Amino acid sequence: MAKESIGFWENFKQIGFAVIMAFIIKTSIVEAYKIPSQSMEDTLLVGDFLLANKFVYGSQLPLVGWRLPAFKTPQPGDVVIFIYPGDGITKYIKRCVGVPGDTIQVKNKILFVNGEKFINPDHMKFIDTLANGEMNIQPRRPGGLDSRDNFGPYVVPPDKYFMMGDNRDNSHDSRWWGPVPEENVLGEAMMIHWSWDDSSHPSPEVSVSDPLSVPRVFLYNMVHFFQKVRWGRLFNIIS
Repeated sequence: MAKESIGFWENFKQIGFAVIMAFIIKTSIVEAYKIPSQSMEDTLLVGDFLLANKFVYGSQLPLVGWRLPAFKTPQPGDVVIFIYPGDGITKYIKRCVGVPGDTIQVKNKILFVNGEKFINPDHMKFIDTLANGEMNIQPRRPGGLDSRDNFGPYVVPPDKYFMMGDNRDNSHDSRWWGPVPEENVLGEAMMIHWSWDDSSHPSPEVSVSDPLSVPRVFLYNMVHFFQKVRWGRLFNIIS
């Protein structure tokens, strides 16, 4: 009986240690995220699952709230995960285009940083077009207020970062709600480890009133598994 108790206690300690280590790794080093919106297309697609490096920007230790020393700060071009300043809860992912002291200006959709054109990412796009196929450019709003396509000049304040989506016409970003405080930065996107496309073969609805809806979805996804996985995106490095 004593041996069984010792064995149980040893197993309990090992499991507890594994759970604690997994919690520390998830909250301080690497964390998985799912892309829920189209704002970063075509760099990141809805249904992409990615890993983020939380250590590089100085991750926050769980429970105590202490922040580890950072290896670097967000740089223009980095794809960054952060807490949305508007509610302090929701996790957003955008591309950093401006650091403290940079002057941001958008002229007829063209992004300038410190007076120079920002080098566009490979998969960045504009989707808002007129009937003749030309880009629809929003002028400044009445009173000279900024618009989506004509913004600034705006100087990024100290300890804050200007974020924009790669899908420039369909991104709720710093043009609308301002820069991201440094303390809201969580990590840098590293790699897509899984990608699930539910658009070509949409899964059936799940209903509480229909007990069979859950197994129906499971079977449907199993049948269409190979069509719904974006195999070419697995393990792609994010840039």
